[in-house]
Amino acid sequence: MRILVVGKGGREHALVTALHESPSETELFAFPGSDAIHTLARPVEADSLASLASFMQREQIDLCVAGEESYLIKEEGLAAACAAICVPCWGPPKESAQLEASKDFAKRFMLRHGIPTAAYERVTNYEEALAAITAYPTVLKFDGLAAGKGVAICHDASTAEAFLREVFVERRFGPGDLLVEECLSGPEISIFAAVSDGDYQIFAPARDYKRIRDNDEGPNTGGMGAVSCRQGMVSTELLEEIERTVVAPTILGLQADGLPYRGFLYFGLMLTSAGPKVLEYNCRFGDPEAQAVLPLVKGDFARYVESGARGKLDRSLIQFSPEWSVCVILAAAGYPDQVQTGDIIHGLDRTSGVRVYHAGTRKDEDGNYLTQGGRVLAVVAQGTTREEAVTQAHQEASKIHFDGCQRRTDIGRLHF
Repeated sequence: MRILVVGKGGREHALVTALHESPSETELFAFPGSDAIHTLARPVEADSLASLASFMQREQIDLCVAGEESYLIKEEGLAAACAAICVPCWGPPKESAQLEASKDFAKRFMLRHGIPTAAYERVTNYEEALAAITAYPTVLKFDGLAAGKGVAICHDASTAEAFLREVFVERRFGPGDLLVEECLSGPEISIFAAVSDGDYQIFAPARDYKRIRDNDEGPNTGGMGAVSCRQGMVSTELLEEIERTVVAPTILGLQADGLPYRGFLYFGLMLTSAGPKVLEYNCRFGDPEAQAVLPLVKGDFARYVESGARGKLDRSLIQFSPEWSVCVILAAAGYPDQVQTGDIIHGLDRTSGVRVYHAGTRKDEDGNYLTQGGRVLAVVAQGTTREEAVTQAHQEASKIHFDGCQRRTDIGRLHF
């Protein structure tokens, strides 16, 4: 089976690894990929979805797997480009991907289908936003894609005004509106489902850590780590409630609205005193949650995804490990603001018993890996207990170093 994975980060490295380790015979390709990904998947050169589709047609690709969200909504959308050449795509079409691409679209979808979420107001400029904020803390969300950085939890007027300037004056995230949202409280949880039309299967729940520093201090990031377990993260009763009130109504809503969907669907949830409420949807695997969840998937993952992309979820093809999985991110100096790149990464050859996924690296002429992005590496360990996985992940992550390396020491410990 010839498979193309679209994307270049740590999530895509985890996806490529899971596909590579599947017992089915596979030949993997990656666009744009990275030096680390290209050790497992052949690089693809393309400058548009049209040229990427031409490559798939020429090379007789059997399956396209969407990693990054941006390609789902770029131009006509990756799924449409695949459909035009009859290549199954594991990733939803552009109209369905609006669940992630537009916070307002997602909110209206949830309200329409009775899916619990926070109250909100959409605003179009700085003055409207200030008028819509009636109490603190408040949550401000940029309406479009922002690489996980378009949300601010503001506890006072000064932080709210600073974020509003980024959105409406500096246009940090480009043109777009803003949602002023009720601030919910409670622990957060991430739920992932494989969706094929009206059928779905829930994978292991996960929890990620957004803040840059220990104890959830400092600015938000794309994620500084994650922990996952199929059975130990939430109770059976709570998972059943989440499925009944959130997951199942979402799948039914997609069908009712005529929104086709084949691919991964992420539910970011707040476990409030009034029950689980949706914070956001992502129309692909989360990052860094994918790096924690995918090692728990056993069996023929490649064939499972290919079957789902063709319209049938074959549950017999995969199983889930009962172990705990802990992912620790190593970030570059300056992240999440002015990122320092080009630093040599030392110690990659010293780790053992863990997976190391590359998120933002490149090789130099001498074969050294250098930092090339904000989140640089993910070190992932599994264990029969959470404590075992936590200890292993942090122990091995500490063997890797580069100038200005940032790493939280409480991943898998805090909130448990």
